[in-house]
Amino acid sequence: MVQLTTAVDALAPLQFSGDFLQYAIVFFVLAIIAAAVGARGVAGVSMEIARIFIIVFIILAIVSLLL
Repeated sequence: MVQLTTAVDALAPLQFSGDFLQYAIVFFVLAIIAAAVGARGVAGVSMEIARIFIIVFIILAIVSLLL
């Protein structure tokens, strides 16, 4: 029975596991560190990815609350 629940958890969409917000925080921290050491290109790309993840998280949270 334990194997069935882990298989179901592995197939759960990202909006139910909270991974979007977790990934957004990781990319935000990466952008801060990259900006501190002077890697402006990496910082910009990381911040853009974090922004996209936060937007997707907010949209999925609103949809989940409405349904």
